[in-house]
Amino acid sequence: MQSFMLHRVVVVVVVVVVLLLVCMLQADAASGTRRILEEPKIRLKTEYPFGGRNSFANQELHVKADGGGGDEESEEEPGGTNSRPLIGILSQPTCGEKTRESERNWDSASSSSSSSSSSSNRSCIAASYVKFVESGGARAVPILYNEPEDSLIQKFAAINGILFPGGAASLKGGPFYQTAEKLFNMVIEANERGDYFPLYGVCLGFELLTILVSQNHSILERFDAEHRPAPLLFIGDWVKNHSIFQWVPQEVVDKLSEQSLAMENHQMGISPERWFSNKLLTDFFQVLTLTPDHNGKMYISTVMSPKYPVFGVQWHPEKNLFEWGDATIPHTADAVQLTQGISNYLISEARKSQHKPISNDQEHELMFYNYVPSYTNKDGQGLFEQEYWFDL
Repeated sequence: MQSFMLHRVVVVVVVVVVLLLVCMLQADAASGTRRILEEPKIRLKTEYPFGGRNSFANQELHVKADGGGGDEESEEEPGGTNSRPLIGILSQPTCGEKTRESERNWDSASSSSSSSSSSSNRSCIAASYVKFVESGGARAVPILYNEPEDSLIQKFAAINGILFPGGAASLKGGPFYQTAEKLFNMVIEANERGDYFPLYGVCLGFELLTILVSQNHSILERFDAEHRPAPLLFIGDWVKNHSIFQWVPQEVVDKLSEQSLAMENHQMGISPERWFSNKLLTDFFQVLTLTPDHNGKMYISTVMSPKYPVFGVQWHPEKNLFEWGDATIPHTADAVQLTQGISNYLISEARKSQHKPISNDQEHELMFYNYVPSYTNKDGQGLFEQEYWFDL
């Protein structure tokens, strides 16, 4: 009997001890919860090769504790956010298919081509680049290649990024190249003094950046890469999440190396061998993707600078959404999401720029809304569906 009673006492004591421990743990948990709720933000430092998702530079993530059981991680862009970004698009002397070879004149001294392309005061911008900018949540501003330098300076102070589009201009000198060089130098100088300002180059714009950085007008090579979509071969898995592709849905990114979703339409480019033999290029840019042409010859297809918000693509993200004259352009849901993701990323970078117009009147005067595009592919012969033409 005594043994039975002793056993019961031991059981009761154990139960009491367990209950006390449970109460203590609950009290600690409640105290910890109160501390979290009293702390509005927990700042976490992250570092990525290109600054991580939705950021060019290293950034801080902010984790809010709202007590609702669904804490979410949000990102704040350094330097504040500009919710009214403006992107300047550089015009070219022509948008026409007939002048593609005669204007660019790659294989000879091009004094004649430069002068011929600048003999007129007219210039052109394909409307698809304007729509591409707008699809990411920005508005577009024309920058005329032949406008006075004081006008370039005024526009630069008002806009939040520059796009060098594809096209058919000469890159061997003349007013177009000289204006692009001025704008490139303005971008670098601004970023050097802490004035965040992005620059994008598409196809011809990529080639333009390559020449400007390498300081070599003969660095480009011929490729057979016209009128065809192609894959993008990543140089590493980290590129997929920590670069220009980070806004593209993951399921689409995973298809880019296997499926032909990136529209190619160029005759010139640069091979990995030539690229990596130029120290100016390797010091300035990080290569992200390679792409084979029709003959399997590899060329550099996507680059970005680890130091400056300068990006270049030797393919056409804008065409998947806004060009219809070439039957080879991919318009699948995946191709459209690729275009949208690239546009979203580029405009997210522009929102970090704090430039703005000096007045509402200047803002209104700058807009593409003041111009009417022409339906240049109505007969099926145009290089672009629509084009804006300007007279200076």
